[in-house]
Amino acid sequence: MTGSLFDDLPQAEPARETREPASVPADSPLAERMRPRGLDEVVGHESVVGEHGFLRRAIDADRVQSLILWGPPGTGKTTLAHLVAEATASRFVPFSAVTSGIKEVRQVMTDAARLRKAGGGRTLLFVDEIHRFNRAQQDAFLPFVERGEIVLVGATTENPSFELNGALMSRCRVVVLEPLDADAIDTLLRRALTEPRGLGDHGLELDDEARATIVQLAAGDARKALNLLEAVVLDVAGTTPDDTPVDRDTVTRVVQRKVLLYDRDGEEHFNLISALHKSLRDSDVDASVYWLVRMLEAGEDPGYIARRMLVFASEDVGLADPAAMGRVLEAWNTFDRLGHPEGAMALVQAAVYLASAPKSNAVYRAWKKARQVVAERPADPVPKVIRNAPTRLMRDLGYGDGYVYAHDAEEGTGGLDCLPDALAGTRFFEPSGAGAEAELAERLDDWRERRTRAQQTGRTPTSKPKPKPSH
Repeated sequence: MTGSLFDDLPQAEPARETREPASVPADSPLAERMRPRGLDEVVGHESVVGEHGFLRRAIDADRVQSLILWGPPGTGKTTLAHLVAEATASRFVPFSAVTSGIKEVRQVMTDAARLRKAGGGRTLLFVDEIHRFNRAQQDAFLPFVERGEIVLVGATTENPSFELNGALMSRCRVVVLEPLDADAIDTLLRRALTEPRGLGDHGLELDDEARATIVQLAAGDARKALNLLEAVVLDVAGTTPDDTPVDRDTVTRVVQRKVLLYDRDGEEHFNLISALHKSLRDSDVDASVYWLVRMLEAGEDPGYIARRMLVFASEDVGLADPAAMGRVLEAWNTFDRLGHPEGAMALVQAAVYLASAPKSNAVYRAWKKARQVVAERPADPVPKVIRNAPTRLMRDLGYGDGYVYAHDAEEGTGGLDCLPDALAGTRFFEPSGAGAEAELAERLDDWRERRTRAQQTGRTPTSKPKPKPSH
């Protein structure tokens, strides 16, 4: 980068509450034209910018600190950064972590420090999608934020506790922006329909059901709501009498398909699969169906959902219902053969089956305990009694001595000590007693009694033993 981004700029204006907004071209998207021009035009986020909101109070006192704005798309992160800069007479320098490198950002911060020392005022550095910078790159912001040479406002759709380093987080205030509620979205739609900078010149109205449909489709995203409204109005412009409000059927026809908030690589992806998993575990059939269908409608890979339900069948249903894994596999195979939309019903059927099945994590606990023992203990030797002895040397060393072929034993078991000596008596699998595991628990108790009797009677077979198997 040659030169400075601040070369030949006039001195900063004194701080004041608002500035005259820059004009927005008339052919800009509706969402851009309707961007709030001051804090009083912001809808929602009362705890942030309302009459007693902390950010409004910080602006009034001219003590705005560096911020991390965390929220889903369309909640006003960029707008708030602009408004903070306007209200504090700060120079607004926007960057996107997608298109800009940390080298360019560092140059801007250096120029900002020099400008501030020269009495030129503060710089608000807005970094959109700040989580795109890795943790080492984020360290570059620290000295400039600490010295107050820049006000950093980072925007992210990802959980900052996972994506931003702790040092940067400790120097910024995290502002959580929730999706806008239905009343806020409805207010934006009404404003856009009446104001000249919006769609007021079209003279169209939407009836209550039509607006409610857009509100529901927007799912708390202001940008999406305004984009949908613009698409509807432009589609019907000139074809609908001025005194006839646009109805819900028209909105549905234009929009055609609901697009749900979903990021297959982001936090929402994990939130939804967690919701499905926990609903299944808690035997809430209705919630399980809802979360499954919501993921499918949002475009999630059905194979991913089927894999997660297969994990659930093994981990959370286990042997309480041994048929559960087969049911999921059948549903998965059915979906692969039918595809959307009919195949979705097979996955829903599997979800209903899993949610209503008896639950046991005994297999999972057995696996976890065995892994822990294997990790913490040395590799204990295999007891000689259950070792193969294919050579004379091995037989001379005692491999296989005392082995009893279980099928020929009176109790159906030789009562052998199959665990290493150091682990004798350890129990890894403890059935829960739920569903089929209740019967399984009885069978295991019976086998333990048989093994004990076999050990006490010297493991005497009832007939001549068969040759020892090779495995």
